Amino acid sequence: MEKAKKIKIILGITYLFLISAFLIIFFNKFTLNELTSYEFIKNNRDYLINLKNNNYLITVITFFFGVVLWVMLLGFGSPVALLSGFIFGKWVGTLVVVVSISIGALILYTITKFFFKDLIESKFPKKMFFLKDLFKKNEFFYFLVYRFIGGIPFAIANTIPAIFNVKNKNYFFGTIIGMTPQLFIVVSLGSGVEKIIDENSLPPTFFEMLLSKEIYLPIVAFIILLIMGLFLKKIIYSK
Repeated sequence: MEKAKKIKIILGITYLFLISAFLIIFFNKFTLNELTSYEFIKNNRDYLINLKNNNYLITVITFFFGVVLWVMLLGFGSPVALLSGFIFGKWVGTLVVVVSISIGALILYTITKFFFKDLIESKFPKKMFFLKDLFKKNEFFYFLVYRFIGGIPFAIANTIPAIFNVKNKNYFFGTIIGMTPQLFIVVSLGSGVEKIIDENSLPPTFFEMLLSKEIYLPIVAFIILLIMGLFLKKIIYSK
């Protein structure tokens, strides 16, 4: 028993080390100014689209496993969803990112249950423990609602269900179904940005971008989704 505990600790420390190393390497390679520069985005857009056109299947597979690893290492969901739409367009981009994010989240959830469940439970607000009772009533339905509502940092949202001991099957399919609407909107936004960059050699103004239907339609859809999520949250908390 003591030996198993030591192995858990060693593996847990190794996992945290890998996360830290990944973040340090990533932010040493790219600065925030670089990532938000139009010239940087434009140049890399041409590179990514050419890469996709020349090696479509390899690009999809590489991106897919890259997203799985990104989510496992506590990465955010929105950047990869934007990038997926940017490279692959709305439909393929949504399919690739939804499945890869769901697999990455499931692996992260499994790791969390094994190594960090007690730690998360000790940090979880006591007033939120009523959610345990809800999950016991209908685990899949309430996990689906939990995914749809969002509003929690992505990495944390992926790990909290370890407290409720959600079944892997319910976790995986609940993530796919619950997150598809919001991911589709973000992917559509990424696809719209790619189209605008393709059509403009110079950076468009904020209002020019906002008036493009490829941009304002996903934003309107996101606002509607946000209102629906707040409404559902209010209903659940009132119980």
